[in-house]
Amino acid sequence: MNPSMRLKIYHANQDDPKKCSARKMAHRGLATMFTDPSRVGRGILLDPYAGTAVSMQDRIAASKWGIIGLDCSWKHTEEVFPILRSRTIPRALPFLVAANPSKYGKPFELSTLEAFAATLYILGKKDRAHEIMSIYTWGEQFITLNLEPLEEYSSARTSAEVVEKQYLFIDRPDEDTNETE
Repeated sequence: MNPSMRLKIYHANQDDPKKCSARKMAHRGLATMFTDPSRVGRGILLDPYAGTAVSMQDRIAASKWGIIGLDCSWKHTEEVFPILRSRTIPRALPFLVAANPSKYGKPFELSTLEAFAATLYILGKKDRAHEIMSIYTWGEQFITLNLEPLEEYSSARTSAEVVEKQYLFIDRPDEDTNETE
């Protein structure tokens, strides 16, 4: 395991253990799992509600403290995020599409593994992203499916640039969607 950018998971034990990418990561020594959110510590918190997107500006903090992912139901996040936000750096992921079998093709519905891989890729740790995705037969498909956006996001220096680049792949909310046939 590459010691830089330690991967930490808050795991609430709320899913099918056979389908849990977080458990498989921890079992393979690719991440450290915590069942108490107060023990996770500092780091870049992957938070879909964050007002800032993960970008190269987060690379030093991620190298120093690690990257934190949550593996819990959405209902449970209301309890956990406030505990974690107090000592972490919340960051959202930009537009990406899931490749895991239960959410394939759905935007923004990544598994914990996919979220970590995307973050590593955006932070320039592309080999490590490929390494962790290799634990599943479908893993490389995530990077293949999202290669163009991942490359764009990893070339951005700031959160604002990452957010701007995602509009290459999705329509802007204020764009006119009328099309002529």
